[in-house]
Amino acid sequence: MRVRFKITSALLSEVRADLHRPHAFAHERVGFISAGLSPMGPDMLVLAREYRAVPDGDYLNDPSVGAMMSREAIRQALEWSMRDGHAIFHVHTHRGRGLPGFSGIDLREYRKFVPDFFKVTPQCAHGALVLSDDAARGQIWLGRKSEPSPIDDFSEIGLPLRAWRAA
Repeated sequence: MRVRFKITSALLSEVRADLHRPHAFAHERVGFISAGLSPMGPDMLVLAREYRAVPDGDYLNDPSVGAMMSREAIRQALEWSMRDGHAIFHVHTHRGRGLPGFSGIDLREYRKFVPDFFKVTPQCAHGALVLSDDAARGQIWLGRKSEPSPIDDFSEIGLPLRAWRAA
């Protein structure tokens, strides 16, 4: 199965602008994107809907990582997913140009909390994204016990239309 992630230029600009803001002690910002899912034959289409930033007060002062969210930040994202029935994707940026990659810390932390979203919205897939200034890479979990799979293609919907392969 190929996974295709689509996001409007306006929403992607909103996400990038928020993630580029400085924080009092965190070295990077993080947030969540809600999405709808649609099967397309053997493929899955992920349609980004809305972005929510992690509030300043929900960052933990942990100098060993770029940003550490509190349990409250995750609880709020779980509640959002449950209330609206949407897939949720954690998002952050590594800045720069070109295809970004997940750090070892990113991968370790995602394995801890992304599967929790299946407790509240088991009918959805959930995942994580890392953005650069001109591309993205993502992972998607199709079930609580499943291993993450790469998101294969990203499309930025707007003028001009942009698309790139991430896997």
